[in-house]
Amino acid sequence: MLTTAKPDPSRLPAAPEDPGARPSAQRERGIDRVLQLLDFLHRHGRPIRVGELARSLQAPRSSTYEIVRTLTDAGLLETGNDGRIFFGKTIYFYGADYLREHDLVRRGRDEVDRLALETGETTQLCMLHDGQYTIAYMRSGARMFRISCDVGTLVPVPWTASGRLLVADLDDAAIAAMLTPDNLAVPNRPPLALRDFIAEVRAARAAGFFMTSGLVDPYTHCMAAPVIDNAGRVVATICFTIPIDTPADRIGALRETLVASGRGLSIYPASPGRAAP
Repeated sequence: MLTTAKPDPSRLPAAPEDPGARPSAQRERGIDRVLQLLDFLHRHGRPIRVGELARSLQAPRSSTYEIVRTLTDAGLLETGNDGRIFFGKTIYFYGADYLREHDLVRRGRDEVDRLALETGETTQLCMLHDGQYTIAYMRSGARMFRISCDVGTLVPVPWTASGRLLVADLDDAAIAAMLTPDNLAVPNRPPLALRDFIAEVRAARAAGFFMTSGLVDPYTHCMAAPVIDNAGRVVATICFTIPIDTPADRIGALRETLVASGRGLSIYPASPGRAAP
């Protein structure tokens, strides 16, 4: 996400074809194009025609059609009745394998479901991906006022409560290196000074909790508690997104529930006489 702003792969011009290139170099460029194509589909978030895809990737139509055909034959892509392509069932099966075998995501998914059912609030498991905040799994609450969020959408770290916890184990220089001025231009408030953001990061880590109010959405609070790995580092957060008019006593109760949930998902380092916080 944020580092010296990584260029969006979908905006990178395709390397020109070189008939005299080594076969291994040609294969590498082919793999790069496949990765660019899949990343673009993920960011685009909806089916697209192959011609439009080639233009978006600034890639030759012929090679784009060839890659799409190969990925479609493998079930990684599917073509709809309208000729648009998107991810296929094989991608879903790969994702199911990941969920089954990734212990934290699997346990986190179960915990998100439990919390959403018990509290009626929109609940999320959040992580860093490519230097940015993203929702790994979510379950909407039971309220008539629904708060919608997209799993896998990348959001600048300073825009979220979770982001402050997810970078809390980095030093100041590393945090500064991963942010751009655009990342600090938080919606619904004046631009955030880097020193102020770092201060909030340190406060969040010390408290084991952070809440933002009306930051990205002016009608919501976002509450987050850390999930700790066996090295003592924050690897994920468990979150509630709740209406801005939620009463203070309800917020307090939800905070207690969320912090306890984060502790339950955490794997704390073993050391003599040390108890989980």
